[in-house]
Parts: sequence; C-alpha cells; structure tokens
Amino acid sequence: MSLKNWIKTLTLALAVAGSVGTVHAQQFFRIGTGGTAGTYYPVGGMIANAISQPGKLIATAVASNGSVANINGILGGSLEAGFTQSDVAYWAYTGTGTFDGKPKAENLRLIATLYPESIHLVARKGSGIKSVADLRGKRVSMDEPGSGTLVDVRLILGAYGMTDKDIKAEYLKPNQAGDKIRDGGLDAFFFVGGAPAGAIAELASSGAGIELVPLVGPEIDKLRSEQEFFTPDTIAAGMYQGVGEIKTISVNAQMVTSAKLSDETIYDITKALYSAETRKVLDNGHAKGKLITKENAVKGAGIPFHPGAEKFYKEAGLLK
Repeated sequence: MSLKNWIKTLTLALAVAGSVGTVHAQQFFRIGTGGTAGTYYPVGGMIANAISQPGKLIATAVASNGSVANINGILGGSLEAGFTQSDVAYWAYTGTGTFDGKPKAENLRLIATLYPESIHLVARKGSGIKSVADLRGKRVSMDEPGSGTLVDVRLILGAYGMTDKDIKAEYLKPNQAGDKIRDGGLDAFFFVGGAPAGAIAELASSGAGIELVPLVGPEIDKLRSEQEFFTPDTIAAGMYQGVGEIKTISVNAQMVTSAKLSDETIYDITKALYSAETRKVLDNGHAKGKLITKENAVKGAGIPFHPGAEKFYKEAGLLK
C-alpha cells in the first residue's frame, strides 16, 4: 500500500473510531444524597438505578453531609445533581438565609420536587422532653454541619428564644445520635427527612425507648408565618415501632442540578424518572417513593427549573 493510501486508510479508521466513541461515550452522573441512615441515600440509590442507561449514562448515589454540602458540590463541579431541602435551595439561589453574604448560586436549577420531609425531634423515653422549650440545658444533636437539618433546627430553637448555647449541642449524623441515645449519652436529636428514616426506625425497634416530640403551638405558628416553606405535617402512628401519631412541620425534598448541564441530559433524566419502570421501583422501594410523581414535581419550586426538566413538564401538560 502506498504511503498516500495508508494515510487515507488510517484517517478513515480514526474517523470511524471517533464516531463510535461518540455514540458510546458514557456519561457519569453523581447525585449527592445524605448520610446512609437517612432518607436521601436510599431514595437517591433507587433514582440512580432507575435513570441509568448502560453505555450512555451511569448515575450513582453519593453519601454526603446533606443539602448545603450537595449544593456546594454542584456549584463546585464535584456533583452533577443533589438532593436538598427546598428552603436551602431557595437561600442558596437568592444568597439569603444560611447563604447570606455568599455569592448567589445563580446556576442552581430544579429538576423536581420529590416529597415532603418531616422534621423529627426524637427524645429518649423518660427524658421529660415534651416540647422544644424542654430542650434547654439538655444534650441535643442538631445534625452535622452542611446539613439542611442544622439550618432548620437553629430556626426552630430561635422561635423559642434559644440558640446552640442554650443546649448542650452536638453535631452528629442521625445514626450516631441514635447510638448515643441508646447508650444514654444523649437526650434528643433532630432529623429532617422523609418518614420512615432508617436511623430512627432502627432505634425505635431496638427497644431503646424513644418518643417523637410534636412541633406545634404559638411559637411554631409564628415561625411558619415568617418562613413560609415550613408546612404542617403529620407522622402517622406506627411509622416507627411503638410511636403514635405526631403533629410536626415539614419542608420539601428537591433534586437540583446546574444550569451548565445540557438540556438533553436533564430532559432524558427527568423523563426516565417518571417512566413506568421507575414507577414500580419507587412504589415498592421506600415509603416516600409513592409521592415522587410528575404532578408533585412542579409544586413549591422556589428556584427556576432546568430547561431540560421544564421541557418534559411542558410536554406532560404540567407547566405552561
């Protein structure tokens, strides 16, 4: 073969290889969730499996510190998407609340509102804690830095005229807090997540003896009037072994991403999230899965939708 023909053949081969590589290029899609004993992690795992398309897109659920950490990961490029509380997403986008004084996260975009997250105040049985007011001077875990729970707990304590300094504050993941309650080293802990939350269910069934403290009354009503993302909520009786119905408040769990991701990628992911196959996985995989519907996805947005997600919801007749 002449040198000229050999170069032609090599050029053609490289072109074909390049086109095949493009067709089969596999994209990795990391979804920041939360601690492994919470609700974000198992739900994130279900969603990651459901939206993965071998050869095209591989999604993985990544354990993290929660809402704030996930948003920072998305903005920093270490995550493609993440779960967050709706209040935290709004604060990040507007540069207010816990993000006050920081640059606005103007590239933050919504894929879907997923389900309501109940605020749990778990107390050791016999601790005498019947209200948030009873936490004064007690050993209380407020969840770890970077979590949305910590942000909300400070608002709740503030409604009762308290700060971290008025309690013996610890900053633990819910499973670690559960272990300390079981061992007698903690009086109570907060957790924000879809019920049932793994760490609390495990603690309740271990025979350790827990109570869920209601979040009701004039202080909570005033807080809700000031922070409208808090909504009344009920944790059903029997959701945790030996625990009756409890009135509390909740925020929404959302799945967010960056405006920098392509419209096609986010459209395909949103479409896969609400496919018939995914429906079966969500309905059978977790109690909160049944609430992850395309109808609920467009409620309580707070921040702009990613154009790819918006396209899907418009096609479904859910957005104008």
